[in-house]
Amino acid sequence: MPRRVEIGTVTSAASKKTRRVEIPRVVRHPKYGRILHRRTICHVHDEAEESRPGDTVEIVECRPRSRLKRWELVKIVTKSTAVDLASLRSGARATQMRETAAKAEAASATGKSTEGTST
Repeated sequence: MPRRVEIGTVTSAASKKTRRVEIPRVVRHPKYGRILHRRTICHVHDEAEESRPGDTVEIVECRPRSRLKRWELVKIVTKSTAVDLASLRSGARATQMRETAAKAEAASATGKSTEGTST
C-alpha cells in the first residue's frame, strides 16, 4: 500500500521534534450543497526541527511514533514570511535600554548629569 503524501501549513512548533500541521480541504454539504471549509490536523515528526509556524510543508504517512504522531516531514515547500512582532519589540526595547545606559555612563565619565533639572 503506498504512503499518503499531503501538503499543509505548520500551525504550532511548541514541542521538540513535533509540529502540528493543518491540511485545508473544501467539501460540499451533503444535503444543502453549500461549500464548507474543513481542515485536518496532523502531528508530524520533524527530526531536524527545521520547520517554523507558517511554513508550507510536505508530509508523508509513517508508522505510529507516539499516540498522535503518524506523519513525517519530507521537505519544506515554502518558508513563512511572517514577522514575529513580539521579538522585534523586545529587541528594540533592549537596544533602547543599551543606548540610554551608554549615554548615562558617558555623562558620568565626563562629570555631567543626564538630568537637565536643577533647583
